[in-house]
Amino acid sequence: MKTTITLKHLTKSVIAVPPFAHEGNADESNQSLIRHIEAGGVSTLLYGGNANVQNWPVSRFGEWLDTLAKLVADDTWLIPSVGPDGGKILDQAALLAKRSFPAAMLLPFTGPKTDAGFARSVRDFVQASGTQAILYMKSDGYLSNDVIESLVADGSLFSVKYAIPRENTAIDPVLDDLISAIGTERIVSGFGEPPALPHLEHHKLSGFTAGCVCIAPSLSQAFLRSLQARDFSTARTQLKTFGALEALRDAGDPIRVLHTAVTLSGIADMGAPLPFLTEAEDSLHPQIETAARELLAAEMQARSIAA
Repeated sequence: MKTTITLKHLTKSVIAVPPFAHEGNADESNQSLIRHIEAGGVSTLLYGGNANVQNWPVSRFGEWLDTLAKLVADDTWLIPSVGPDGGKILDQAALLAKRSFPAAMLLPFTGPKTDAGFARSVRDFVQASGTQAILYMKSDGYLSNDVIESLVADGSLFSVKYAIPRENTAIDPVLDDLISAIGTERIVSGFGEPPALPHLEHHKLSGFTAGCVCIAPSLSQAFLRSLQARDFSTARTQLKTFGALEALRDAGDPIRVLHTAVTLSGIADMGAPLPFLTEAEDSLHPQIETAARELLAAEMQARSIAA
């Protein structure tokens, strides 16, 4: 597991956001998925929303992180998530202080908070854990740009995962203001391959996080390279490969569909999700299996051609 990072690591790889297996042969399942992702050239794994980390019990947080750290390659950047509430963050900070994770993502908090109170908690977390924070923005007004800029300036905030949905992702004054405050090098597009295209084309963000990359890592990595080369014609063609599964994720809940898709693809049996989630609706399973297996077939064909 990589223990030191720079901002260049945000551009090196698509940031895969895998689901998490926790029952049965969980270690074997998680390892199978990790090996598949790494074999496709992806070297950054973020355990966040798709892993349902907000429902990981603190009593097992350290154990599960240690297990994942042993499963990833030496050059893989493994990013855990913490929170979303302040109590969990404090407990998790103490556990991270005993480990060597360079950064952790703060899961979005929807309860009562003030900017000053949130900023204080971020700084307290960083000081207690020795781990820089990654901010996950999913809603307007979540945290003022002045506070974000100050957290970057004092070294508390490493980066921002930006995932505020827009009718037209290319037009986003809130993102433009954030870029004016901290630049583009610390901001990644935060919700999959489709919005990554306008985010990197029109806003020139550093990279993106995704779920479908877990099934087709080399294809997603190639898509990232086209975006970085500003070859948007090629990128639009590459994006079509992800269309069927992304459409099902939009229709049936992105987290649940991805969890089910990894299992039905045959890559790894992810078992039942943690509370408060269930697998995707049974009625969607045939479509999910078809889309997942077609995406995996395209991935393996691309690897074969590259080899």
